[in-house]
Order: sequence, then C-alpha cells, then structure tokens
Amino acid sequence: MRPADTVHGTDRPNYAYGLDPGTSLDDAIIVSNYTEGPLTFRVYAADGYMTEAGELDLLPAGEESQALGSWVTFEAEDVTIEGGGTAVVPFTVTVPADATPGDYAAGVVSSLLVENAEGVSVDRRLGSRMHLRVAGDLVPAVVVDDVSVTHDGTLNPFAAGSAVVTFTVTNDGNTRLAPGQSVRVAGPWGAGAQSAPRVDLPEMLPGTSLTRTVTVDGVWPLGRVKGSVTVSAEVVTAIGAADAAPLPVAPATGTASTFAVPWSALALLVLVVGGVVLQRRGARRRRASDERKVAEAVAQALKERDEQPVA
Repeated sequence: MRPADTVHGTDRPNYAYGLDPGTSLDDAIIVSNYTEGPLTFRVYAADGYMTEAGELDLLPAGEESQALGSWVTFEAEDVTIEGGGTAVVPFTVTVPADATPGDYAAGVVSSLLVENAEGVSVDRRLGSRMHLRVAGDLVPAVVVDDVSVTHDGTLNPFAAGSAVVTFTVTNDGNTRLAPGQSVRVAGPWGAGAQSAPRVDLPEMLPGTSLTRTVTVDGVWPLGRVKGSVTVSAEVVTAIGAADAAPLPVAPATGTASTFAVPWSALALLVLVVGGVVLQRRGARRRRASDERKVAEAVAQALKERDEQPVA
C-alpha cells in the first residue's frame, strides 16, 4: 500500500497535514493485490507511539485509538481486490472542535489475515505514517531528568578512567521535536573536563520520553565528578509551513555527581609509604646493630686492657 496521488500531494512517502479544530479533509490510499486470486483487506487507522528504541510504531490491532487514529474514517472497513488488481480507498480525517493544538501521529493500515503452513492465522499489516498538526498555540518544550553518573577507574594509577552517564529526555511540549544533546563530565571547579560524542536522538512525539546512556572517556578520579547533560531541540517543520518563523525551544540541562576515588593511586601511595616506612625501620635497626657492635668492641677492648699485668 502507499498514499494515493491527490490534491494533497503526489509520490508521497507518507501523509502530513495541517488542520484547524473542527475541520476535515479527504484523502486516499492505494492497496494492491499481487496474488492471482481475490483477497480481502481490512483498512483502518491507529494511533502512533514511540518505542524505547525511538521508532514510530502503531497500536496493535484491536486496541482502540484515542487521538488521530480515531479521527480517520473509511467508507468501508473491508476491501476486496481481484488478483493483480489495485484499489484506491478513500478516507476522511476529521479534527474534533475541541482538539488540543499540537502534533499528532498515526498510521493508515491495510491488514490481511493469512494462514501459514501450521494452520495459524497471521496478520500481515502494511502501514503508512500520518502526521497532523492541529492549529493553535504551539508550546514546544524539552526536559532532561533522571541523570546519573558512575566512574570506572583503571588498574593503572597513571591512566584516566571513564564515566558512564545515563539520562532521560522528555518532549514536554505539544510539537514534534528533533533533539540533540551534549554530555560533559568534570571534576571540582571544572578540572579535567571531558565531553562525550553526540548520541543520535530520534524525532520525538509530544509526551514521549527516551533514556540514553553514554560513556565519557579520559575522566580522572578527582574525588567528586559531575556529569551535565544539555539537550537542545528544533521544532519539526509542519506541512505547508516551510516559510514560517521557527519556534524557539529553550535548552534543558540536568546534572548528577558521584565520587571518583583514585583507588589505584591510593594503593600505590600505600605501597610507597609502606616501603619508605620499612626502609626507615630497617635503617634504624641496622644503625642500632652497628652501634651495639661498636659498644661491644669498645667494652671488650677496655676489658682486655684492664686484664693486662702491670710491669
């Protein structure tokens, strides 16, 4: 299946609209049957959501949509297409009058139930994504929270370790966002600051959150280190709004700290101090032994002198 060529566009990879509350539009999908016999397809729309991997997915069949998926209606739920044939299936998108402004995502789906070799029915779904921006007050916002940082040292006391920073990014506004982030780890007063390579953050729908973990190399154990995450974002341009002024999005920052104890260096210091202490104790023992031997020799010499007869 694919979007049909209509007044809304030709050769479209997906559907993208901008509508006012209380308005509607008509569009269509093309469904094809590549087999030799007739097939009956079920056509419907379903709300979209973001997976933890940052991919757009659709609600499972049978789960009721609450937003854009419920605003799409087809003239018929089932379409029968002869072998080798193609059908243009119209649908209507109707935005409720009380719809909240902002961006919505859904998918238009063609579903075919087939029976595999084991006799089990399998639902083969093909879909095309749909994005809709409902006009009104657009308030983009991004939030960073749940920041944590840990430090991993090395056995080499003369080498830096690494810091692992985990954070959650939330699209807290009502527009789609294309976020980017920077992660920085530093010791007290910014000493030994290091930054991590940028992590790919996908386009985010309103109300969605993503958790990511990055590793920052070259972090020295300076007692207490602080990890800071800054996320900036851009509003995804809506259909027909290429010339509109971009909406500003305030960057968001989150921080966390942890103790980074230089255990290897401390162990080396203990060994060095212990060696020095042992060396000094040995030196004192040798000095005391030498003094004792000298005293014994002097005492023996005096004794021998006193024992000699007087002429």
